[in-house]
Amino acid sequence: MKITHPVTRAAFGVAALVAIALLANWLVSLTPLGNRGADFTENQIHTLSKGTGAILTELDTPVVIRYYASRNTDYMPQELKLHMRRVDDLLKEYSSISKGKLRIENLDPEPDTDAEDSANLDGINGQRMDDQNLFFGLAISCLDKTSVIPFIDPRDETMLEYHISKAIAEVSTPTKPKIGIMSALDLKGAPAMMPGQPPTPGWVIYQQLKQSFDVVDISMEAATIDPKIIKVLLLFHPAGITPEAEFSVDQYLLNGGTVVACLDPYSVAAQMTSKGGNPMMGEQPNPTTSTLPTLLSAWGVTFESGKVLADPPLATKIGGNRVGLAILTLGKDAMPQKDDVITKDLDSVTFFLPGAFTKTGAGGVTATTLIKSTTEAGFVDAVKASQLDPSLSRTLKSNGTAYDLVTHLSGTFKSAFPDGKPKSTAEGTKAPEAKDKPVYLKDATTSGNVFLIGDVDAFYDRFAYNVQNFGGTQMASPSNGNASLLFNVLDQAVGSKHLIGSRSRSAIIRPFTVVQKMEEDFNKTVGVKIEEFQAKQKAAQEKLGELQAQKSRGSDLYLSPAQEAEIKKLRQEQVEYAKLVREQEKDLRRQKDKLAGKITLLNVAAMPTLVVLVGLALFVKRRRSTRAR
Repeated sequence: MKITHPVTRAAFGVAALVAIALLANWLVSLTPLGNRGADFTENQIHTLSKGTGAILTELDTPVVIRYYASRNTDYMPQELKLHMRRVDDLLKEYSSISKGKLRIENLDPEPDTDAEDSANLDGINGQRMDDQNLFFGLAISCLDKTSVIPFIDPRDETMLEYHISKAIAEVSTPTKPKIGIMSALDLKGAPAMMPGQPPTPGWVIYQQLKQSFDVVDISMEAATIDPKIIKVLLLFHPAGITPEAEFSVDQYLLNGGTVVACLDPYSVAAQMTSKGGNPMMGEQPNPTTSTLPTLLSAWGVTFESGKVLADPPLATKIGGNRVGLAILTLGKDAMPQKDDVITKDLDSVTFFLPGAFTKTGAGGVTATTLIKSTTEAGFVDAVKASQLDPSLSRTLKSNGTAYDLVTHLSGTFKSAFPDGKPKSTAEGTKAPEAKDKPVYLKDATTSGNVFLIGDVDAFYDRFAYNVQNFGGTQMASPSNGNASLLFNVLDQAVGSKHLIGSRSRSAIIRPFTVVQKMEEDFNKTVGVKIEEFQAKQKAAQEKLGELQAQKSRGSDLYLSPAQEAEIKKLRQEQVEYAKLVREQEKDLRRQKDKLAGKITLLNVAAMPTLVVLVGLALFVKRRRSTRAR
């Protein structure tokens, strides 16, 4: 049939255009280009971080994310449904950036299905809600390694990208990362000295490190440390470190290594684990002080190693109502980087007679304070502080400085040994031949990272764990956040260089601060009057109660004219105050409705208006060009 009517042809044309637009939109959505967009939010909350992008682009082995989500159920809470959509979008962006190296498998573990069996094999057992087992978790796999996020909690929304990226970095690494430990302490314990005696147990923190990492003990006289083998070098109380060993650390850092240094001005743990220091038995006491004299200066940091830091506002109460002025309990207020993944989930840590770092800025690197003291802190004698001497509270002097207790240095480091490796006493003073001169770096080949912690005792068994023995088996549980602090630093450093210094994301759900301010102003304005009314109401009730008590004892109840007038006045005030509160609440609702109306108008009308204006501008431009021709 031939269509000749203009209206009919126009209707078919419009229908064809709509069909073409829908099909084109569907086809584009199937391509990587269709999942890209522009992020105009304040904190780029819909865009993956540069660190995540670097991890994905460097993948050389395919990674699979099995995404378990119970979608076909009416029991899933609305909050989880909304969060599920955000996770869907996040994983699509992961897949898009990876350029095919990351595959997302969407699975709905309904009862008695292969998807449910797969979830159980991955260790994702679901959450019981209204007698239903609901699944919402991830299993990230590469070859034979799997990392699991058993439940994606909406309350942990800001850390989700970090957890996924960290898991991808972990599973794509074929072996346990190696960390080197250089220490003047015997962390791994020792065998029994005599038959029948128990062996000396190693530090709990050392045993836990061996479970998570491939730990390599490095001598304090190490000549060369290869960053390609040792992912992180942990300097754990490097007391008496030689210039030659510092040079080895220096070259390791300049070659791309990451250094974590736990220093201490007065280590109680070193004293408690000392073998006695009997020279006749060949024993030497453990040195109590550790620092890095040459390296710290080159990094633009000073460390007070002669005294310990006391801080009255952070002082810890010990048994017997004694106060440890230099035993510092550091909570969230002492952690200024609110979105740093190292300290974000720490409630508090406890440092025992710590030292402190002061940034001089001479190293040319960026220094980020992770944990700090208050401005009332000051340095005191270490022995008196260890004895909880009460006189310290009277003699403590503060200069108003907040000192760093944990610091992160990052950037392009310069060598602390510009003239090359220092000569040891054994080498003598003879200069090496030109052809024998070793090659050393004066500047870093890549950006490096150093984490400085001003205490070692914080990780000792007695101060970091509750240790119990059951039938010869040692059980240890953390007594504070100290161990978590060290593991957070190491996890971030060994997982991927792109995770170091990463931040948590901004939350998608954000509070309506304007509405909150309106409610706060309302409470301030009306709250005083409500309290005044309640006080008067309570006084009236007490008077009436007294009169009622008199009546119950048989006395005639007579109210004087003044009393009747007062009660009447109170009742009138009650009505007036109730009316005032209602009017104020109505006014608050009107302000909220007005604000909501403006927001709705902007959301509904702003974009169409913008499209119309752009269309009119194009129309005017085309008309002008047509007239010109």
